[in-house]
Amino acid sequence: MLGFLVRPRWIALTAFAIVVVVVCVLAGLWQLDRLEGRREFNARYAAGLAAEPRPLEQLLDEGGALAYRRAVASGRYDTEHEVILYGRTLDGRAGNHVLTPLVLNDGRAIVVDRGWVPFEMDEPPVWEASPPAGTVDVVGALLADQPGGAGDVSQPEDRIVTVRSVDLQAIAGDVPYELVPWFLQLRAQSPSPGDLPVPAPLPELTEGPHLNYAIQWFAFATIAAVGYVILVRREVKDPSDPATG
Repeated sequence: MLGFLVRPRWIALTAFAIVVVVVCVLAGLWQLDRLEGRREFNARYAAGLAAEPRPLEQLLDEGGALAYRRAVASGRYDTEHEVILYGRTLDGRAGNHVLTPLVLNDGRAIVVDRGWVPFEMDEPPVWEASPPAGTVDVVGALLADQPGGAGDVSQPEDRIVTVRSVDLQAIAGDVPYELVPWFLQLRAQSPSPGDLPVPAPLPELTEGPHLNYAIQWFAFATIAAVGYVILVRREVKDPSDPATG
């Protein structure tokens, strides 16, 4: 009854249908895997932000996964080595972020993303958004190094002043102290930071489009399989049909 399947045209059609179904199913499974990865990240993110802020030095001594952990750091801002994080928006307004090293009591420093300033404020130090003088206490979320941020930005000969991502390795080469391998996105500060910079919001927790993409790929696989079955049944019912012959 199904002898027509050995005809060259049907062999090609069968092979094509199998390839389409397999590729679509694998693509759907890959999207589900990415969804699971995003959910795991969201869980770590939420857990880190839910924990009580702890002294930065304690967290660094313990090591481990510190991303999005809330930390408290005390020290003095070094505006002479401030850096502009180029091209960041806030509520639809173009601008930049200000990155300022905070020199800790033990002589090390941590780069603090102090927040957003208008786009025209693009040369450090940003005097219109100067930090408080003296010792400050900063509460923020620890974030990981973002290498390569200084590679495509024109810099003066003496030091890096602009980055497109928080490239701690590049910034470390221009400061006279050791930088810790994390940066701190400011959430609160004492004394108060004033009107500028505006503390930047943390990334929103979403699962992304992966579930929708997975459903689409599985739908494509189903359409291909059902379409193939319809053609086979049509051929069995009417072998003379030119559409399947």
